[in-house]
Amino acid sequence: MNHSMSAGERAGSEGRGGSMGAIRRRASRVQSVDAKRLIDIAVAGVFLLVLMPLLLVIAAAIRIDSRGPIFFRCRRVGFRGTELQMLKFRKMRDGAPGEAVTLSTDERFTSVGRVLAKTKLDELPQLWNVLKGEMTLVGPRPEDPQFVALRSDDYATILTVKPGMTGFCQLAFTKEGDLLDRDDRIRDYVERLFPQKVALDLLYVNRRSLLLDLRILVWTSAAVLGRRDIAVDRSNGALGVRRPRREAPVSVPAGGVLDQ
Repeated sequence: MNHSMSAGERAGSEGRGGSMGAIRRRASRVQSVDAKRLIDIAVAGVFLLVLMPLLLVIAAAIRIDSRGPIFFRCRRVGFRGTELQMLKFRKMRDGAPGEAVTLSTDERFTSVGRVLAKTKLDELPQLWNVLKGEMTLVGPRPEDPQFVALRSDDYATILTVKPGMTGFCQLAFTKEGDLLDRDDRIRDYVERLFPQKVALDLLYVNRRSLLLDLRILVWTSAAVLGRRDIAVDRSNGALGVRRPRREAPVSVPAGGVLDQ
């Protein structure tokens, strides 16, 4: 009895093995997506209930502070290129014109809006987007269509997952408004910050997992509750507390008096 396997049989066996491996990986990814969605629903639902008193206080403050709606819908590019109406508390004067990129000292801010922008409380209504399934708790940052069009190839990959309330970009660029050139914010954003954000979003998409999402949520809690600045390693996504930059020591002459 001949137990040897022909080259064709070996190739067929290897092909079936490869197909089964691909099927198992796909099934694992589907299970991960399902688990992620369940976590989104549970966490977003609980937070909306627990934070309801705070949400009502913020809504009342916005109504008292300035004319206009309580909420603002930002037009963003969502999952697989669909249009996303991202919900925020309104923090600017109603109908105020201006650039899509916001500075920390933006003159369009209302009194309450300035506080909301600094504390990031204007982002809380996005829990509703998460509950509806338009966003997820952790994912790439939703971007404006005009900027997505500049890097369409990269966003073809990024948009294969739902945009998130928090993630690598959101943690790394919490103080984006302080970093931009006040004289030419759009050019500075497109040339300097935007490429870094795209790279971080691609890093997340390629490394995403439930464990990574949990790590990001923990560090987001540290950023919000502990008022900590979080650093994100651009090469591997490692997270940690951002250390303040040390200023160069000032050279003092032997006499102890600085030159004027």
